[in-house]
Amino acid sequence: MTTKKRLKIGLIGTGFMGKAHSFGFTSAPRVFDLPCELDLHMVADITDEAAANAARALGFENSTSNWMDIINTPEIDIVSITTPNALHKEMSLAAIAAGKHVYCEKPLAPLAEDAREMSDAAESAGVKTQVGFNYICNPMLVLARNMIAAGELGEIRSYRGIHAEDYMVNANDPFTFRHDPAGGGALADLGSHALATAEFLLGPISEVMGDCVTIIDERPDGKDTKRKIEVDDIGRAFVRFENGASGSIEANWVATGRKMQHDFEVYGSKGALSFSQERFNELHFYSCDDPMGRQGFRRIEAAPEHPPYGLFCVASGHQIGFNDLKAIEVAGFVAAVLDKTDEPFNFRAGLRIQTLIETIQRSSKQRTWRTIIN
Repeated sequence: MTTKKRLKIGLIGTGFMGKAHSFGFTSAPRVFDLPCELDLHMVADITDEAAANAARALGFENSTSNWMDIINTPEIDIVSITTPNALHKEMSLAAIAAGKHVYCEKPLAPLAEDAREMSDAAESAGVKTQVGFNYICNPMLVLARNMIAAGELGEIRSYRGIHAEDYMVNANDPFTFRHDPAGGGALADLGSHALATAEFLLGPISEVMGDCVTIIDERPDGKDTKRKIEVDDIGRAFVRFENGASGSIEANWVATGRKMQHDFEVYGSKGALSFSQERFNELHFYSCDDPMGRQGFRRIEAAPEHPPYGLFCVASGHQIGFNDLKAIEVAGFVAAVLDKTDEPFNFRAGLRIQTLIETIQRSSKQRTWRTIIN
């Protein structure tokens, strides 16, 4: 009997995405029959009590209130970082210096220059990295990209993408780390996903024209005073792709009533695609080849024929969920750690997204088109 290799995980941060990472690490080895086991070894949070509670809830063996304990534990192989954006750089660089592989949530860093330093460090150290963009792990997005690449839509002419939610719609909600000028704002927080999806489907964006708007200009700071908001509540951009297509991207965290609108539309000379994250087990396809009287968008339901859906469920239309996308992302990253595949979305790819964000922000201030320079 062959004993599987064991990779030990250290998780820093136990909020929404910390839980999602832990679920991914738990599910991926079972769903994908990975050639290794993933041990939830240590979790870090801001207090000993919070860390201990998280360890019990999520199944970690050890807990700490000092994230450097994870860095300094020799047996930990992968450091998973789900802390506020401004902490990503320090934690990632420490993990890289310790020779550990790093799985960091998006956006990778507050500034592109920070993301570049992190990318360079990882490549120099020879460690594997992953940035958390799990929406592009959806089998329906993979299908859409394959259909576009195969020419089923013909010449791609235009694109519309949006990521809209409403968690900042209340002007009386307090200032948070997402409002910090260093990397905050809707464009960085949500637009990063919309940009990653656009390039996943159509390839590199070459030019942008940005328009970033602050709707709520001050928020309570928890000290009976108001704090000025300098980041965008809505970030938009007209975009031009290297393949000749053009389109638009919107990031909006004051979109009343929207909980998870990560949508796109692709229009080509022979057909079109439409997708909504709110029904993310469906892709809608329009074909100009359909006869008159039979034309219209038809629904393609996620099914075992759309890998890796079948590993989660053997029946069509029964659907996979958000945390399943995280398991797919974890499986891809672990395969890269084991040198089975290339890194699916490494720090260099995360730098690319941060470069797009900052170029759109500069364009908005200058009111002019800007060329993307990596």
